[in-house]
Amino acid sequence: MRGPLPDYPWDAMAPYAERAAQHPGGALNLSVGSPVDPAPQSVRDALCAATDAHGYPATAGTPRLREAIAEWYSRRRGVSVAPSAVLPTVGSKELVALLPFLLGLGAGEAVVFPRVAYPSYAMGAALVGAEAIPSDDPAEWPEHTRLVWINSPSNPDGRVLDTASLRAAVERARELGAVIVGDECYAEFGWAAPWDVERIPSILDPRVVGDDHTGVLAAYSLSKQSNLAGYRAAFVAGDAELIDRLLTVRKHAGLMSPAPVQAAMIAALEDEAHVAEQRDRYRARREVLLPALEAAGYRVDGSEAGLYLWVTRGADAWESVAEFADLGIVVGPGHFYGDHSPQHVRLALTAGDEAISAAVQRIRESAPSA
Repeated sequence: MRGPLPDYPWDAMAPYAERAAQHPGGALNLSVGSPVDPAPQSVRDALCAATDAHGYPATAGTPRLREAIAEWYSRRRGVSVAPSAVLPTVGSKELVALLPFLLGLGAGEAVVFPRVAYPSYAMGAALVGAEAIPSDDPAEWPEHTRLVWINSPSNPDGRVLDTASLRAAVERARELGAVIVGDECYAEFGWAAPWDVERIPSILDPRVVGDDHTGVLAAYSLSKQSNLAGYRAAFVAGDAELIDRLLTVRKHAGLMSPAPVQAAMIAALEDEAHVAEQRDRYRARREVLLPALEAAGYRVDGSEAGLYLWVTRGADAWESVAEFADLGIVVGPGHFYGDHSPQHVRLALTAGDEAISAAVQRIRESAPSA
């Protein structure tokens, strides 16, 4: 039996959530990136039309779904991938946490992930007894590395890796004989130059890997771009041999996307209009929240893409969490994202327009010049 797992980090937020709830205007939750905007009607219609799902769904996904994923990669990501080299997953967090297991990793092997990162990368290593190594420098990755996670745009700090950085990471992973995976779930949301006009590159981009996907995978989710977090709709693509291995293990484990969800995914992938609308919503929220934070003395770091603002005032993150809680605003402490961000907090753009407007008003009223 492996050692005990760490406590779920968000449980530590309970006292601050209670503190925020004491605000006369009530609590505004900007801590978790869970979409609040409606799912597209076309997607809901497709889900309803597919509810007579009396048979077991295909773990590999329907042929039409795999074609839709491949077409989407070509159209939106500039990547050529065969329908046979894609695979639906039950949300992206499932893939992140289970990939070390699905690849057969264990003790004596290492999983590398960004220094400031979503905690599920480390948890995936812990679940199989592998070593978890936070590192952004490919030169530092040790010889026993067997899996590398790249997150661009990043959660929580919104940084984007250009093609040269991605290429260096892929080259080092291949030297080590490690699988490298790009977690690209926020790729539709670029805000600052050059990503406000240029496509955020995929790890499968030809400028990164040429036409060789060996050892390389890309993961994507429809939770954020299509407001489908409740659908658990995501997929992975890339190295055909790795996809075949994941498919085989997932068949044995019974990991399959429900048939109605697969139908809904097709509708979401084929409809770009709703993604543009959602992008506009997030841009509008960012354009009012960011200057309010700066006026209140917070420095916004990174955050050139994605759905969060990563801010600091130079104090310990828990101190900032408490200050926001006194304003009735719940934010996420940098401590949750590793040991390298003890003074940052994360604010999500996924709260509704009214919540963002109310938060902006409270922040502005608390600013030194107010």
